Amino acid sequence: MPCRGRRGGTPGAAPHFLLRRVNPDRAQDRQWSPLRADGGGPACELRTRAMDQIANGLLLYFILPLWLLAGLADWACHRASNIAHTAGPAESALHLLMFAEIAVPLLACLLLEINALVFAVMLVAFVLHEATALWDVSYAQKRRYISPFEQHVHSFLELLPLTAGVLVALLHWESFLSLFGLAATPADWTPRPKEPPLPVGYIVALLVAAALLDAGPYLEELWRGLRARRSGTGRTGLAGRAD
Repeated sequence: MPCRGRRGGTPGAAPHFLLRRVNPDRAQDRQWSPLRADGGGPACELRTRAMDQIANGLLLYFILPLWLLAGLADWACHRASNIAHTAGPAESALHLLMFAEIAVPLLACLLLEINALVFAVMLVAFVLHEATALWDVSYAQKRRYISPFEQHVHSFLELLPLTAGVLVALLHWESFLSLFGLAATPADWTPRPKEPPLPVGYIVALLVAAALLDAGPYLEELWRGLRARRSGTGRTGLAGRAD
């Protein structure tokens, strides 16, 4: 018997996110999404739970680590292009800004229940990140060499957050639709801690990895640019004038 899609969900139920244990007795774990197909019996329920776990695993153990590695590769490209003495600390500041624009929705997804508020934060942050990325490339291309490899890395840095957002939306479809007033239930704008929370070990490991692979290297990049500017060999300001 084929699985039959069912639209619905319990009003007021909080959606789950990432590796929460799926409990068929919990109303929010039965919330409909395009990845779910309830109503077809035990076989469909088992298949639905497996699809949730696959999507969750992709988010936790593939997309997020790949984003961190792409950020490190981008930093290495900047270093190879001698960014401290070409584009200077102004571009490094833009890199840190883009990191913060992704870190905010990421922390929201890790720590809070996914609802309309979190989706709004994700959408605003994504638009800001894309605008800052365009600003960054427009500024950098006039001042330093951007290799084909670095351009390819940029494509990962732009699309991985979008891919993660799409998967989160699929897992919480009703909450996503509620952001636009298209769901059967009203939008939930209340920030609430994730219940149950994600494993502390995973959150700590992810934050440490983000600090070591991305935040730390980009702060070091900014420091090198500021040091070069003070020494009179670098650039200063968004006009790229040498000291």
